[in-house]
Amino acid sequence: MTAASKKLIFGTILAIAAGGAVGWLYSAPTTGLLLGALLVIAVYMQKLLRFEHAVRHVDSDSFAYGDGVWQQLFSRFKYERERGNRYEKQFRRLIKEIQKSTNAMPDGAVVIDGNNEIVTCNRAAKSLIGLKRKKDRGQKIDNIYRNPGLTQLLQGNDANQSTDLESPLRENEWLNCRIVPYGADQKLVLIRDVTDRITLNKIRRDFVANASHELRSPLTVISGYLESLADDSQIPEDLAQPLSQMQTQARRMTAIIKDLLELSRLEAEGHAATDEKIDVSALIDGVIESLDIEQDGPSITSNIESTAKLLGAENDINSILRNLLANAVRHTQGDGEIEVIWKADKNGGNLIVRDTGEGIAPEHIPRLTERFFRVDRGRSRVNGGFGLGLAIVKHAVERHRGELRITSEPGVGSEFCCRFPADRLIFV
Repeated sequence: MTAASKKLIFGTILAIAAGGAVGWLYSAPTTGLLLGALLVIAVYMQKLLRFEHAVRHVDSDSFAYGDGVWQQLFSRFKYERERGNRYEKQFRRLIKEIQKSTNAMPDGAVVIDGNNEIVTCNRAAKSLIGLKRKKDRGQKIDNIYRNPGLTQLLQGNDANQSTDLESPLRENEWLNCRIVPYGADQKLVLIRDVTDRITLNKIRRDFVANASHELRSPLTVISGYLESLADDSQIPEDLAQPLSQMQTQARRMTAIIKDLLELSRLEAEGHAATDEKIDVSALIDGVIESLDIEQDGPSITSNIESTAKLLGAENDINSILRNLLANAVRHTQGDGEIEVIWKADKNGGNLIVRDTGEGIAPEHIPRLTERFFRVDRGRSRVNGGFGLGLAIVKHAVERHRGELRITSEPGVGSEFCCRFPADRLIFV
C-alpha cells in the first residue's frame, strides 16, 4: 500500500472519528459519526467531480501538484493516455505502411471474415475483380464475384488448393485464386492474373493436338507400307531386320500419338459428369483379363473391398487402370506381385495399384506425372515406356476431382492411390 493510500485511509478514519467526538460532546455520538461520514463523502464527491472534469478536458492544472491519491490517479491516467496516443500514432503509421505495401502488390488481396464478408482489399483487387473498398465492405465476396469455382474454394477452406477462374471484368482473361488463413477468424483471398499462363497452355495443348492429328495420317500410311513390305516374300533377307525395326518404331510412334491425343482431350475437357455409374469391380476384372502379359511376367490379383460404384467417365477410369497396370508390369520383375485394390467409405473411394517392383527414389516422385519424364530413360525406352502414362492418370483423376498419391521405396515396391471424393460414390 502506498503512502498516499495510507494517508487517505487515515484521513477518512480521523474525519469520521472527529465527527463522533463532537457528537459525543452533545450526547449524540451516532449522529456525529454519521455527519462525519457524510462530510467525507461530500469531500470525495467534490474531488471526484473535479477529477472527472480534469480527465474530460485534460486539465492538468487541477491535479498538477500534491501527492494525494487523486493527483496520483490523474498522473497515471495522463501517462496512459499519452502512451495510448503514441501507440495509436504508431498503429496508424503501420497501417498506412501495410496499405502502401499491399497496394504495391501486383496480386489482389482481399481480407474476409468467417462469414466470407469483405473486411478490406488492396488496389489490385479492385482492378482484377472490380471490388470497391468502402462500398463492398461487409458484403460476401461470393455475392460480388459469382463463380462456382470460388464458392467451392471457400467451402473447402484448404490453403494448399487453388483454382483458375474466368475474369468477371474482361473476356478471355483468367485469374488464379487461393485462400489462406489470416488473423483471428479471418482469411486472405489471393488473386493473381494468370492469363499468360492459361493462354500459353492452350497454345501448347492446341499445338500438341494438331500436330498429333497431322502426324497420325502419314504414320498410318507408312505403317501400312511397312507391313506390306514385311509380308513380301521377295524382300531380300538383309532388309528383314531393318523393316522389323522400322515397324517397331512406327508402332511406338503410333502409341505416343495416341497418348498425346488422350492427354490433350483430358486437359481440354472439364470435370467429368456424374451421370455414369461405373462398376469398378467389373472394370478391374476386365482390364486385368485384357492385359497381354508374358508368361514369365509378374502375377496380378484384385482385392475388392467395397461394392460402391463410382460416378464419372468409364473411359477415363479404364485409362487410369490400364496405364497404372502397364507401368507396374514394366517395373516389376517376373517373380513379383501386383495387386489392384478398390475400397470406399464415407470419406471417399480409393483405387490402388500396388507392386513389389524396383521402387522409385524419393527425389523422383514429385516429377513422375510430368510429360515425358522417365527415371531411367534408357531402360524405359527398351521396355516401351514414353513418360506419358502417369500424366494421363493424373489428369484423368483430377477430372473426377480426385487426387493421385504416390508412395514408393527403392527395392521394396510402389503404391499408386487414386482417391476420389465421397460425393462421387454410390453405395449398394
